[in-house]
Amino acid sequence: MVIQPELRRHWWVALVAFAVAAAVTVTIALSQSPSVAKPLDWPASRPTVAASQPGLKIGVAYGDTLPFLSDQALASALDDAVALGAKWVRVDLSWEDIQPDSPDRYQWQRFDRVAEAAQKRGLQILAVVGYTPPWARPSTCRNDQACAPADPAAFAAFAHKAAARYSAMGVHTWEIWNEENILFWKPKPDPVGYTRLLKLTAAAVRSADGQATVVMGGLAAVSADSKAPRIPQDRFLAAVARLGGTKVVDAVAYHPYTYPYLPSARTTFGTAFEKISSTSDSLVSVLTEYGTPDLPIWLTETGAPTNGPGAASDGVHIPPDTTHVTEAFQAAIAADTVPAAAANPHVAAVFWFADQDTGTDRTDPAAFFGLRRIDGTAKPSFAALKNAITTYEESLTGRSWVK
Repeated sequence: MVIQPELRRHWWVALVAFAVAAAVTVTIALSQSPSVAKPLDWPASRPTVAASQPGLKIGVAYGDTLPFLSDQALASALDDAVALGAKWVRVDLSWEDIQPDSPDRYQWQRFDRVAEAAQKRGLQILAVVGYTPPWARPSTCRNDQACAPADPAAFAAFAHKAAARYSAMGVHTWEIWNEENILFWKPKPDPVGYTRLLKLTAAAVRSADGQATVVMGGLAAVSADSKAPRIPQDRFLAAVARLGGTKVVDAVAYHPYTYPYLPSARTTFGTAFEKISSTSDSLVSVLTEYGTPDLPIWLTETGAPTNGPGAASDGVHIPPDTTHVTEAFQAAIAADTVPAAAANPHVAAVFWFADQDTGTDRTDPAAFFGLRRIDGTAKPSFAALKNAITTYEESLTGRSWVK
């Protein structure tokens, strides 16, 4: 797969945030306890958050790669989701991709191919609507598609057109922006500005499609850092909730990358997975405080890179300069992700990022999150995730849950 150059830079920003969070985690863990992690139990039956959220939705996240693939490569990428047993795919529907040059011209064909190919395979799409074309950026933020739109109403109008067009192709689920609590929202994260855009866009999407499900943009799991323009996920969510943003969505998205630990790990410091509902600063505690305790949480990205500029963790040894994991430990993380998500009654969906590596540059860990290597060969994680999905589906035998 090919990630557009500008998006590659954004992924690097996100990965820096994740790496810093992981480094803090490692330091605290090693200083407090020689044995910080133990597995969670996977209950025999999985309670649901609400009747409208039956079972666990399982998917693969592709970022902004699919619209730019050849027909053959697109088919191969989506065939992977089918082979894994996933029923969902998460794909960027970038405003910049569709209207790169003008407010008057649309290049829908870039996403039409994706929607048609997914529909042909029975895959449901979680469309991430975001990213600002140059002509729609404010004068104070010109050189980056992560710039917040100068006019959020213009963004909402684009989302309305997209929802109207793709509802006819079976696309009814929309995630509004991506990692808005870090530098995927520039010039700096702004809960007030994001909430304004979220409210306008949620209303616009629903006016175009009465069946629409609206998901708040995936929050990056980060700690506070006075030197970096980012807001921890719980604080950002609280700010949006105070402004009424959580009352206009059907779910909240979150990106709990836990490497170099398993998703099910119980620790003394709180991994990103634990911060869903098991810590004092959890997302669920925020939702409860602001009157939406049953709002489902969708894990729209999680995974682990298998290469990078530093050292690799094998899950037992965690070098101080860890930036990635071994392929064997990535497989262990993939095997653990589905049962860990299923064990949490607040989690309604989980998406693995990504399908295939996008490069060979070791300075860019974002290029190595794939279940497949850049040459197309499968890493051990492919079979591990497939087996985890199969096991989960078999555990539902005899039940009436519908994906």
